[in-house]
Amino acid sequence: MLDLHVTALYSYPVKGAAGIAHDAADIGPAGLAGDRQFLVTDLDGVFRTQRADPRLAVIRPGWAEDGAVLTLAAPDVRPIAVLVDRTGPRQPVQLFHHHFTGIDQGDAVAEWLSAVLGRPSRLVVAPPEHDRATDGHTPGTSGYADSSAVHLFAQESMADLNSRLDVPLPIARFRPNVVVAGGAAYAEDAVRHITTGGIELGWTKLAVRCAVTLVDPATGRRAGPEPLRTLARYRRDPAGGVVFGTKFAVLRPGRLRVGDTLSAATAFPGAAAPGAPAHAAPAAAG
Repeated sequence: MLDLHVTALYSYPVKGAAGIAHDAADIGPAGLAGDRQFLVTDLDGVFRTQRADPRLAVIRPGWAEDGAVLTLAAPDVRPIAVLVDRTGPRQPVQLFHHHFTGIDQGDAVAEWLSAVLGRPSRLVVAPPEHDRATDGHTPGTSGYADSSAVHLFAQESMADLNSRLDVPLPIARFRPNVVVAGGAAYAEDAVRHITTGGIELGWTKLAVRCAVTLVDPATGRRAGPEPLRTLARYRRDPAGGVVFGTKFAVLRPGRLRVGDTLSAATAFPGAAAPGAPAHAAPAAAG
């Protein structure tokens, strides 16, 4: 059992856009309130991602607590406010070759996004009935997130990575929801079950990193081979891909605050503790 302390909380209302820092956040079945509820798509409903559209990173959302208004800002353009429509007609959207539905948010924000990204784009919101199955060990749901409701990793892991880089990188490169401290670097790899107050999270999978981590969130431009080049030297998963951080499904919702202590177990309730994962004690970078 580990006691980990929450040091930061982030939500990302628009998938691929910048995050919002919180002192406290409600955690629902699909993660932090409002997280990845909006999706930028092309005209055929296929989602846009920083992999192909790195300028998504410079779009800064603002989110009203009641979820009624979304604001978007970006360099060199006037900000826009969107009165969120959650009752309009559903239309097909595609996310990683999976098919869902979304509710289009109108022409004004579509024109704004198209100007910022330089390509025709639309904005949709997940409808109230959206229920995307979590990808991984523990069943659950998520919005338009890549695989799971909550992405967590430790400050100590970020510090270890930065000690291996010529130029340290900000945590924003990895787009976590929950940042913790209090364990060894990569201790989060072994965590399988988390509780705090009324909240309960179950491990789904290690977070496989992609080319989004190569985008400088301040400029919306690709900024070289790091951190993937260095991570590939000591964080390559035997099943394929480079891993950094962990994903969780929400088993019991509640409210999480910066400063809260998480009780993090290395086994699911009633199960024997697993052996140390391959990445718990990483080898020195070569």
